[in-house]
Amino acid sequence: MLEDIGHQKMVAFLEEIVKSITKPSAILVISAHWEEKKVTITSGAAPSLIYDYYGFPDKSYQIHYPVKGEPQLAKKVHQLLQESGIDAILDEQRGFDHGVFVPLKIMVPDASIPCVQLSLTSDLDPEHHIQIGAALSELRKSNVLVIGSGLSFHNMEAFMSNTSAESDANNETFQQWLIETCTNESLTEGERRKKLINWANAPFARYCHPREEHLLPLHVCCGMANSAAKVIFYDEVMSKKTCAFLW
Repeated sequence: MLEDIGHQKMVAFLEEIVKSITKPSAILVISAHWEEKKVTITSGAAPSLIYDYYGFPDKSYQIHYPVKGEPQLAKKVHQLLQESGIDAILDEQRGFDHGVFVPLKIMVPDASIPCVQLSLTSDLDPEHHIQIGAALSELRKSNVLVIGSGLSFHNMEAFMSNTSAESDANNETFQQWLIETCTNESLTEGERRKKLINWANAPFARYCHPREEHLLPLHVCCGMANSAAKVIFYDEVMSKKTCAFLW
């Protein structure tokens, strides 16, 4: 599926960005593809893969990525959340969905860096997800790479439809709003958080995200960083403008 021409720029970006990052001792991924009532953390030592997609070629269900879990990191994440008053649970049985193994297979093809996955909460509350990130800010002092695995544009009907000048303009207008919100150093962190909490009021927000699960991993990362980000990708994925940030 990633061999499709619509994904080539994203694949190239993931291959290159890892070269500019110090090799981490572990990776924590917040995936758009896992929602639970309470924040849930994978804590197994050898999680399986969950092929949580439909209608793709047979080989996409034969992907292997034998990455290990990191139970000690999972326990640390759980502890930090609990200390901040955020109810969280550990799950030894849950595997890694494609929001984890697809980008990591590109970034770390030898599966040499252990990984933990963190769920979203099913309320999809933007403020709560910022608070989740803030609770985990201590991880920035350790050699852990935190990845918000989502997409800044995620309207499946639009992906499958012909583009128009109007739809392209709407797509780009929201991306520019998101870039300004995440990167503007003149904003206080309170102002930045307020804008992200009220993201649905941004221009063409619901065109770009009819449902917000693919945006909320960004809220977790922003809450964790508590600072302005840098744009490290602004290009097309499946003919739609998308962006990525680095804190």
